[in-house]
Amino acid sequence: MIYLTENQARQHLSQYGTIRHNVSRLIYAARQTAKQYSVKAIDIFFFMIENKKVNGMFLFEYGFTNRQGRQVKDVFTAYYEDNQSHFGFDNEGNNSII
Repeated sequence: MIYLTENQARQHLSQYGTIRHNVSRLIYAARQTAKQYSVKAIDIFFFMIENKKVNGMFLFEYGFTNRQGRQVKDVFTAYYEDNQSHFGFDNEGNNSII
C-alpha cells in the first residue's frame, strides 16, 4: 500500500477478521494526524493498527510507546471520535487547542 485509500484500508483490516471500526473515520483521523505532525497518513495508520514505526518520529523507547507516541495516539483518537475541539501539543509538549 502506497497511499491510504478506503478500499485498501478495508482490505488490510479484513485480514484480522470482521471490521468493527468505521474505516472512513480511521482514514480521516490518520490523514489529519499526519498533517499535524508532517508525516505520511499511511505511516500513522500502521502505527495505530499494528504499532509500527513512523518515519521521522521517535515514538518508541525500549519497545514501549513513549510520551510522543502517546500524544500521537491521543490526537488520532480525538480526530477519530470527531470531537469539536481537537487537542494538540506545542513545541514544548504542552497541551494546546487546535
